[in-house]
Amino acid sequence: QVQLVESGGGLVQAGGPLRLSCAPSGRTFSYYAMGWFRQAPGKEREFVAAISWRGGVTEYADSVKGRFTISRDSAKNTMYLQMNSLKPEDTAVYYCAASFAGDSFYRLPHRYEYDHWGQGTQVTVSS
Repeated sequence: QVQLVESGGGLVQAGGPLRLSCAPSGRTFSYYAMGWFRQAPGKEREFVAAISWRGGVTEYADSVKGRFTISRDSAKNTMYLQMNSLKPEDTAVYYCAASFAGDSFYRLPHRYEYDHWGQGTQVTVSS
């Protein structure tokens, strides 16, 4: 098991920045690709961004391209989502997720391959 903990959510005005963090509980991110998802009330959970376990490959949803940046710091054992130019439609609970990658250093998981999830952190963007 890999238990993940998100932090950094809060209330921000439209156009502002916010950085989310994700860290495992009791273990490291070694051999795991990572991703961010979000879910607004009454809506399906949607993919936001992903990063391979060596950090060489990233993927973003069209709605956040150019505004969000996913990264990871192996020394700090932490994964980040830097969100800039936030919009009210970005309001959601954001979830950190992990997928075992093994020796696939730069592989990005399919959407169904995320097996471990954090509890979520609320991001609210006011207009």
